Amino acid sequence: MQIFNIVIAGVGGQGVLLASKVLAESALASGLDVKQNEVHGMAQRGGSVISFVRIGDQVASPVVMPGSADLLISFEPLEALRYLHYLKPGGRLVYNKVAINPSTVAAGLAVYPPDVDQRIAAACPEAQGVEALSIARAAGNGKAVNMVMVGTVIKHLPFKAEIITEVVRQLSKNKGVEVNLQALAGGAAA
Repeated sequence: MQIFNIVIAGVGGQGVLLASKVLAESALASGLDVKQNEVHGMAQRGGSVISFVRIGDQVASPVVMPGSADLLISFEPLEALRYLHYLKPGGRLVYNKVAINPSTVAAGLAVYPPDVDQRIAAACPEAQGVEALSIARAAGNGKAVNMVMVGTVIKHLPFKAEIITEVVRQLSKNKGVEVNLQALAGGAAA
């Protein structure tokens, strides 16, 4: 299998690292090699978080190079724009349409661009925006946005959905299992 590169971007506290772990563990459970890497940055203060997951028969490096990602999953629209340069031509972008103000905007030092969705569409016409927060709340917990976002790309991953479901079940360890599974299913339906 050719290497499949995934970039997951978001804001600290959104569950980017758990989503990354779900994908990595699912690849391992499927008998594939996987390398994972994350950059926390100012995550504890609501800053940008990015994670790379590389999947294949044999993967040497955990780093996704700009212009080589098959899939960009963004938990926030501005983060989608920030990391769009990682996507390869013909790559797929799925992003949560719910905006989270960066600290500079919250402090009044900057303005959140009002045309983020239009900028994303101009740069990546095939991009799919999802109301992940609404889906997560319908599943029982707004914090399950990460599982919604994993669900939205489930059919584009190089392993079976059943494996992801089982990994989510195992990683949840009886803590929010049903909510996470419902969020995963809600994302897949979106």
